[in-house]
Amino acid sequence: MFVLKKNLRLLKKVCFLAVFLFIFISCGSYLNKEEEGNPLARVGKSYLYIDAVAPFLGEGISSTDSAAIITNYINNWASKQLLLSKAKINLSEEKLTEYDTLVSNYRTDLYTRAYKEALVQQGSDSVVSEAQLQDFYEREKDNFKLKERIVRLRFVEIPKQFLNKKAIIESLKSFDGEDIKFLDSISVQFRKLNFNDSIWVSSSRVIQEIAPLTIENQDRYLKKSQFFELEDSLGVYLGKIAEVKEVNTIAPLSFVKSSITQVLLSRRKLDYVRKLETEIIDEAIKEKEFEVYVQDE
Repeated sequence: MFVLKKNLRLLKKVCFLAVFLFIFISCGSYLNKEEEGNPLARVGKSYLYIDAVAPFLGEGISSTDSAAIITNYINNWASKQLLLSKAKINLSEEKLTEYDTLVSNYRTDLYTRAYKEALVQQGSDSVVSEAQLQDFYEREKDNFKLKERIVRLRFVEIPKQFLNKKAIIESLKSFDGEDIKFLDSISVQFRKLNFNDSIWVSSSRVIQEIAPLTIENQDRYLKKSQFFELEDSLGVYLGKIAEVKEVNTIAPLSFVKSSITQVLLSRRKLDYVRKLETEIIDEAIKEKEFEVYVQDE
C-alpha cells in the first residue's frame, strides 16, 4: 500500500485534519476557499484536496474513524494515480489513443444522453389515451397470444380451525352485495384474500399465492366457474374462478395494457428525439454553426 512518508509526522497531520474537518461538519459549517486549496496529498502534478474527502465524513463519525477514512481515501487515490501514470508510460501509443477515444466517446454519450432525457421529459407527452391503446391492441392482436393460462378469481386463506367456513364458501360462490359486505366485515381473520375478480392474473402468480396449487394440478382447479377448496399444513384455501383464458388465445386488453403503454411511450420518445436531432442540425446550418465540406475526388 502507498505510504505518505517514512515518518509519522504527516499521519499526525492527517489525523488533525480529520478531527478539524469532523468538527466543522458536525457544526454544519462549510469549508472556506483557503481550506479547499490545502492539498492532502500529491502524486506527480496531481493533487488531492480536502473537499474530495468531505462527502465521506458525516455526523457521528469519531476522530479515529475520520482519520482512517481519510488515510484509506488518500491511499486509494494515490494507488490509482500511480497506476495511471505507469499505464501512460508503459502502454503503446496505439492503445493510449484507442482508450482516449473510448473515454471521449463515453463522455460525449453521457452528456448528450442526459441532455436528451431532460428535453424529452420536458417536451414529450407522457399520456396515452384509451383510444390509442385500443387502436394499437387491435392492430397488433396476433402479438398478444398468451404463453400461459390467465384467470380472474376471488379467494381467501383461512386457518384450519376457522369456525364459519361454510358461510364463507356460500358468500364466495354467490358474491352479491351482501356477501361482499359480509366478507369485508370479517376480512381481518383471513390470512390472504383477493376479492377483485375483475383483474386478470397469470396462473404462475396464482400458484405462488395458493401453495397447494401446482403446475401439475392447475388443469383441475383453474377452470371457469370452478370452486375449489384446498388445504396444506398452514391453512385452508377457498376460491372461485370467474373466467379463464388458455394458452395461445389472445390476451385481453386489460392484461397487456401496461406493456402497450410502455411500447407507445418508447416509440413516442424515439420519435421526439429524432425530431430534436433534426431540428438541432437544421438550426445549426441556418446559423452557420454547422457546415459539411465536400472533398473533391
